[in-house]
Amino acid sequence: MSKIWQSYAAAPEDFFAENDGLSPVMAQLLYNRGLKNEEEIEAFLDPESGFNDPFLFKDMEAAVNLLIDKIKAGEKIIVYGDYDADGITAAAVLMETLRILKAKVEVYLPDRVSEGYGLNRDALDQVIAAGAKLVITVDTGIRNKEEVAYAKSKGLQVIITDHHTLPENEEDLPDCLIINPADRRNAYPFRFLAGVGTSFKVASAIVSRSKLSDEQKHYLLERLLDLVAIGTVADMVTLMGENRTLVSRGLEVLNNTKRPGLQELIKVSKLDALRRLESWNIGFQIGPRLNAASRMDHANNAFALLICEDKQKAEVIAKELNTRNGDRQKITETAVGEARAQIDKQFAAGEKFFLAAVSDSEKIWSEGIIGLVAGKICERYYRPTIVVTHTEDGFKGSGRSIEEFNLIEAIEEAAASEDGLVDKYGGHPMACGFSLLSQEKLDRFVLKLEEISARKLKGINLVPKIKIEAEIPLSAVNEGLLAEISLLSPFGQNNPQPKFSTHGLKIIEAFYMGIDGQHVKFRLADEEGFSLWAISFGGTETYKHCEVGDFVDLAFFAEWNDFNGRREIQLKIIDLKKI
Repeated sequence: MSKIWQSYAAAPEDFFAENDGLSPVMAQLLYNRGLKNEEEIEAFLDPESGFNDPFLFKDMEAAVNLLIDKIKAGEKIIVYGDYDADGITAAAVLMETLRILKAKVEVYLPDRVSEGYGLNRDALDQVIAAGAKLVITVDTGIRNKEEVAYAKSKGLQVIITDHHTLPENEEDLPDCLIINPADRRNAYPFRFLAGVGTSFKVASAIVSRSKLSDEQKHYLLERLLDLVAIGTVADMVTLMGENRTLVSRGLEVLNNTKRPGLQELIKVSKLDALRRLESWNIGFQIGPRLNAASRMDHANNAFALLICEDKQKAEVIAKELNTRNGDRQKITETAVGEARAQIDKQFAAGEKFFLAAVSDSEKIWSEGIIGLVAGKICERYYRPTIVVTHTEDGFKGSGRSIEEFNLIEAIEEAAASEDGLVDKYGGHPMACGFSLLSQEKLDRFVLKLEEISARKLKGINLVPKIKIEAEIPLSAVNEGLLAEISLLSPFGQNNPQPKFSTHGLKIIEAFYMGIDGQHVKFRLADEEGFSLWAISFGGTETYKHCEVGDFVDLAFFAEWNDFNGRREIQLKIIDLKKI
């Protein structure tokens, strides 16, 4: 599918004048990130500047007091988490903190398939039977009003810590203490923490009230930041604001982590030879291996790895997760092929604004991979997409969306259109999960989403867009530019690695790499003869029509290539258009 190149609006002249200490390219990059004044720019360029006060959450004081009471009374506390990398790291952060403060604490992670997302009554019954007096959730619970009421009816106290979107109506909130940065009733200034970031704020608050020395407090919180960085990046929340601080500092801790589990995970991911781990290593290598635990079996394995203190045991678990991740990749690839066959038939029948793929009842897709499948279908066809699989109780689905379509709003509208249409749902504008109880309800649900999408997306050109941050000459790609780009890291949501474009380059060399020649490198030169290598991994088929002597326009990342002790500037091809 062809892509549209969209350039950011040029910063106004007075912005460049006010920031004349920055290069024009750097000033434009900062402007693109919404940084409009000196104070915002300084805070962004100094992500070590500090954290917000956790007691700005309206219920934090009461939550900390309740936790302290339970610790002093020697009563059991259960940290109830989620099964993804964010939920696992959030649970580890809070459990580790509470144990150091002498709490009787255990962790409960639900099974992705048999229990699903959020609190459930069977789990609460187990918690009560185990003698727990308090449940504190991490990365979950904000839509579990009925389950919280059930827990309280059984004498179990509950604290919800979550970061997901709140129910539209306040009366649908759980009746308990709530720590959620998305809750506009808070005075907390940053609304986009991940689940693990929210958990870290609770840890920070309770540690601040402990009798530990200032040095001990600092050490305890600092050593948690590797987990915070992993969960924050893996959950794909914004890397602006406080999340940028958390991940920046967390990467420093991660690159020197003392956790045997993370050391072994880094090793099996073949990252131990790198000079430095970056946020993309978490997003594409570490996070998927942690998520593979619940996708293929149970999240307890990944959690055990994070808290493991024995090197040999950590090595065994890390290798197991690595194997499971490989298995996950294979079954995902198969399911994507089957889903694409359905989608292609839908497109053959006419224009589509919304895509839905449903597993065959005789060949059921694993619940653990349907979100990944939805993401790949959405990316390929550039349409909001749901992928649904059969379960014993009906159907479970996962959705992914495009920037022009708020998926969770559409799900809420569809659910509100008919009582009982959707059994459970939750998520973000770009991703969701849901369950339905019958084929009839699934059919009506899909029709409703198709209706909503057609209404909201009518007239919009549904083609992938590449946001070009700046058009620059090839000769501007030098050591100085790469040094400036490095100041913007860590990269992630809302702070992407900068994409540049340049035009009228000539291909003067072509070189193919890989076992099957699947990767291609072009030597590209401008009209002055300045040239650089540009690489596309897996791009041989895509750019097979480009030959030596052709002229092209290029969208690219600029980065260092370190290979065999040599370091040189390299362009990574995002898109290449033959002129």
